[in-house]
Amino acid sequence: MRRWVETRRGAQTVAVSRVNTKGQVTIPKALRERCGLRPGDEIEFIEVEGGLRVQKRREGSPFSRYRGYLSHLKGQDPDALLEAMRGR
Repeated sequence: MRRWVETRRGAQTVAVSRVNTKGQVTIPKALRERCGLRPGDEIEFIEVEGGLRVQKRREGSPFSRYRGYLSHLKGQDPDALLEAMRGR
């Protein structure tokens, strides 16, 4: 049986959930929606004094792995490169 309780403590929302026998915790749907969590997203558990902080893992730009990929073409004429790609 899944059960959670949401209360307000000052400006914070506190949700209570149980840890199951596999060490899993269900994040309530309302919190997943407010935090923008989607299936497949990664979350980080950060140990802080007196507890844990859970946050969505932010990845860098998906394009960062391609940075420098075409560096070997630096300084070449763009028109000549296009002609070469077109096979002319």
